[in-house]
Amino acid sequence: MMPNARRLRILLLLLFACPVFAQLPGNAGITHRASEQSITLTLSDAIALGLRNNRSVKSAYLQRVAQKFDLRVAEDSFTPKLTISGNYLYGKNQDSPYTERNLGPETTLLTPYGTRLSLGWAHQNIRNGSQEMYNNDGASFTLIQPLLRGAGKDVTTAPRELARLTEAQNKLMLKATLAHTVTDIAAAYRNVQRASEELNIIEVSLTRAKALLEVNTALIEAGRMAQVDSVQTEADVANQELAVEQARNERDSTRLALLQLLALDLRTPLVVSRPARPQFVRINVADALKLAKQTQPAYLSQLINNKKDDLNVLLARNGQLWDISLVASARDTHSRSAGTDRNVGRDNYIGVQVEIPVGDMAPRQATLNAEVNQKVQRLASEESEQQLTRDIYAAVNEVNTRWKQYGIAVRAYDLTRQKVDIERQKLAVGRSSNFQVLSFETDLRNAENARLTASIRYQAAITALDEVMGTTLQSWGITLNEGASDVN
Repeated sequence: MMPNARRLRILLLLLFACPVFAQLPGNAGITHRASEQSITLTLSDAIALGLRNNRSVKSAYLQRVAQKFDLRVAEDSFTPKLTISGNYLYGKNQDSPYTERNLGPETTLLTPYGTRLSLGWAHQNIRNGSQEMYNNDGASFTLIQPLLRGAGKDVTTAPRELARLTEAQNKLMLKATLAHTVTDIAAAYRNVQRASEELNIIEVSLTRAKALLEVNTALIEAGRMAQVDSVQTEADVANQELAVEQARNERDSTRLALLQLLALDLRTPLVVSRPARPQFVRINVADALKLAKQTQPAYLSQLINNKKDDLNVLLARNGQLWDISLVASARDTHSRSAGTDRNVGRDNYIGVQVEIPVGDMAPRQATLNAEVNQKVQRLASEESEQQLTRDIYAAVNEVNTRWKQYGIAVRAYDLTRQKVDIERQKLAVGRSSNFQVLSFETDLRNAENARLTASIRYQAAITALDEVMGTTLQSWGITLNEGASDVN
């Protein structure tokens, strides 16, 4: 019995006292074979794919087509407009059939000071059969200069400025969409990392449990352990086999969620890289808040809303004024009827036209609504600034807290691993129990999972802080690709 007991003791020392055993990757061969058939994707690769394929991003760029054209229309307000109108009529009266032709091109121009200029030419020709009955040609020029309502550069250019402000908001919205997509992809990617690592941890733990079961079998055969004492190890193996299946299902579910975000075929054999060891990022709250006020899309959009409301109040107040305009016109006509000579006529005038609304409360209503909206937006701006400050403080605190938790989790894992190694050595010399080793193995697995979770949560907190500050695109080196919004 002594030689067998000695060999058994050596086996126990090799299995439990050797630190290498704790690190044996029981699924190393499986991982290697999977990597030969799968596509390994880094987080940067996933984000690049997502920004190219994600449907929300594509929709945002498509919307930019119409948005940019809206601005183009507004910028075109002060360029000349040409309208060509005409008709051809064929009729019949009590005498004979006749034809009538009318053609009238007209060019109009609005200046930034509200002046409206129009230059037109009109031609009319009426024939009775083949005989010309009436012919008229004339050119006209008209000028209208508002003196109250609609007068002034600020009022006239306000619609264009509103369009420019809306365009700035649209760009901020696109940035926010891209940043949120990046955050979602990073979260989905890290979920796959977490699930994959948890599967690896459980598979390695299952390998250790099976090795312990083999040791238990050897101890039972050597007569040093009762058959009933091995039931604990067998139950642990069964539980961990169940946990492996659950972890594998969780990994596949997170992988499908990532593939959907990337708009890839759900059958793509995707494998993510191993989680990197997180690096501490020192963040100054005051600097973070100052930067956020310069880059945070929602906050900047609120500031733009304030400017838009100021313009709307200006337009509403101007709309209450009387419509008094200086008008001038010059007209030159040439006409001829059947059997008469050509007549030349000229008509020039200058004057003032006045339109005074009486009893119409609509302009006052528009002004009141605009002024109320202006005050509401000022309150919303105060709320937005306070909310931004709160979000920055909370996000920075989250980052610092997650880093502390990660440090504690690392220390707890190291101590737990030492505890398990010591307990294995004690079991090898008969100073511990099978139950105690299984209990400590569970502690080690939990500590390793806690370290993994703390690491991923810290990196997620950094990503969340980037989105709160509005610096996600800068952090990942992403620039707006406005050319992607062009439609063939």
